[in-house]
Amino acid sequence: MSENIIETKSYKFAIDIVNIYKELQSKNEYVLSKQLLRSGTSIGANVMEGLRGNSRKDFLFKMNIALKEANETEYWIRLLIDTGYLNKKDNYKLISDCKEICRILNSIVRTTKQNGVDRVEEQEEIYKFDWTLIE
Repeated sequence: MSENIIETKSYKFAIDIVNIYKELQSKNEYVLSKQLLRSGTSIGANVMEGLRGNSRKDFLFKMNIALKEANETEYWIRLLIDTGYLNKKDNYKLISDCKEICRILNSIVRTTKQNGVDRVEEQEEIYKFDWTLIE
């Protein structure tokens, strides 16, 4: 089985986020770091759920959530840099990786929508019970 780029990148990014969280905790920054941890690790979790979802509609839904979480994470990183909790030079790769994940997820969502997946209607199977089996 081939490697899934977004799954791999979002997992590696989550590891980086956990490490940044630990660094921020050691600097006694608890509120913003918790927000970063929550949104930054949620990206990969939603990607994983989407890739293993029950339907293409579920896939699109989870990828949309992952994209929203990635955008939120970019916000927290920028805020932490602009308030001096994170050094811009030392965390350039982190912000760059986040932007790349946003671009990939945006492309996945856009392509999936163009392929009409957002219009797929889930159809329930109708089970007919054979009453003669219990007679």
